[in-house]
Amino acid sequence: MRSEFIRNFCIIAHIDHGKSTLADRILEATGAISKREQRAQILDSMDLERERGITIKASAVTIDWKLGDRTYMLNLIDTPGHVDFHYEVSRALTACDGALLVVDATQGVEAQTVANALLASQHNLKMIPVVNKIDLPSAKPEDAALEIESALAISADEAVFVSAKTGLGIDELLLAIVERVPPPTGDPEAPLRALIFDAEYNDYRGVIVYIRVFDGQLHVGQHIHMIGAQQQFIVQELGKFRPAMTPQKTLGAGEVGYCVANIKTLDEVNIGDTIADVNRIDVPPLPGYQPPQQMVFCDIYPTASTDYTKLREALDRLHLNDASFTFRPKSNEVLGFGFGCGFLGLLHMDIIQERLERESDVDLIQTAPSTSYEIVQVGSKEVTRYDCPSDMPDMGLWDEIREPVVRANMIVPVDAMGTVMKLAEQRRGTYVRQEHLSPVRLVLVFNFPLAEVVYDFYDKLKSATRGYGTVDYELLGFQPADLVRVDILVNGKPADALSFVSHRSNAEDRGRRILGRLKAEIPRHQFLIPLQAAIGARVIARETISALRKNVTAKCYGGDVSRKRKLLEKQKKGKKRMKSIGNVELPQKAFLAVLESET
Repeated sequence: MRSEFIRNFCIIAHIDHGKSTLADRILEATGAISKREQRAQILDSMDLERERGITIKASAVTIDWKLGDRTYMLNLIDTPGHVDFHYEVSRALTACDGALLVVDATQGVEAQTVANALLASQHNLKMIPVVNKIDLPSAKPEDAALEIESALAISADEAVFVSAKTGLGIDELLLAIVERVPPPTGDPEAPLRALIFDAEYNDYRGVIVYIRVFDGQLHVGQHIHMIGAQQQFIVQELGKFRPAMTPQKTLGAGEVGYCVANIKTLDEVNIGDTIADVNRIDVPPLPGYQPPQQMVFCDIYPTASTDYTKLREALDRLHLNDASFTFRPKSNEVLGFGFGCGFLGLLHMDIIQERLERESDVDLIQTAPSTSYEIVQVGSKEVTRYDCPSDMPDMGLWDEIREPVVRANMIVPVDAMGTVMKLAEQRRGTYVRQEHLSPVRLVLVFNFPLAEVVYDFYDKLKSATRGYGTVDYELLGFQPADLVRVDILVNGKPADALSFVSHRSNAEDRGRRILGRLKAEIPRHQFLIPLQAAIGARVIARETISALRKNVTAKCYGGDVSRKRKLLEKQKKGKKRMKSIGNVELPQKAFLAVLESET
């Protein structure tokens, strides 16, 4: 098809503003799916996506739409809305020429709306503001359009008002897409250049890559070269998502589709790589993507040690379809053998854990999530990054420690401003600026240490704003801070898995909380057990589990007191000898109780 009749666009929005439902209505209005195939969130293929009502993976679909005597090819990409899947959105935008920016008419502009709009403008995409849910009684579509104008500098007159639930305004939206989104600018006669914007693994066909052809043509049987990965393949199948995979002979300039080329593993494919003809590998590569950066780390162990092999196989399978998380083998005295894993965020971590439990039928134990830190050792200029506190060198060897810092944009009601400022102060936030979106809502911008945001900050913000606050953040980099590593000692021996990094001002409180939990869960032994929280050699908190004692003087009825003293001294020496050779077993129950208090 000629490029002037092709439109490549994506749908971006804050979470729960109706992206997937809007995609459903577009598919229905253009006849891409029949009434028999209709179901809610048809592009959300994963069970978890449908159960949670969220989009996790970006989905592409090609639609043919007739306008008068012309037929347009609309290539639509539905994207996730949660901040953890920001990377998925950025990949989708690179394959598009325009974006539908969806805003809920009852809630207005939210934090992720602003973030996605800025991302789209960085990619020079034509944005069409779409005010959704206008059928609800509490909808204020005009106010939402004015907020878009105030926050994003997009004229309110450009807004298209729709109801993705009832289908109202969908025809007007399709017309706006055709009229406003520019056609692709690729040259069909130039040498082949295609961008890989996603990939998935199929047990029978190997890796299926999602591509956007920018220049030239790609056809079945063609020998291709991946410029970044330095790999060569033969195209076995090409096609488009309509929404099911539909094979075709060629993909021309400006078109979006999939390619099967007998690629064995995802390690052979770089997302963002450029596909060229094997005879024209001299063509300049397209600008790709930065590799995904893991922000949150935790260890995963099987409850039963015999399930270790099964867990490893499950992680390998999951990594084939989601290369954005990493894992490496790890061992722990209490929990046995497991894996240290890195994730894009807490929701990503939660979804990976749930998929592992479902798909592998393995019961898991997950340690408390942590962030990575950079350490400069004494006498060295080399910076080393550590994802786990127990792997860090002794504090005496530190010259400087740096923590990841994020810039958070919080959209909150004006009357909750004081509460949110107080919460930000408690979380070591640094004020940057504020902007008023409307008379009742404003944007507060703070810089936070990532460790203060990833745990329960979102829940606290929701409580402080009665559910109306939203937050989006982006990583700024690493900055020096007054941080310490706190070791937990049980009977004088460090429990490595319970070590944590904390700001010096909070270290004692966190240490006392953990020791209190341990004291309640560790059973008493025949000897006294000290529990200590220590920074280096300095103990900052202590709890004591008293020993089980036998009354050795119970049979002494009177007589010389020296006899009682002799028995007590004998008992004391026995306890001392027992403590020096005895081991304290840290039960799994105690370990889990500590983790629950930290998450």
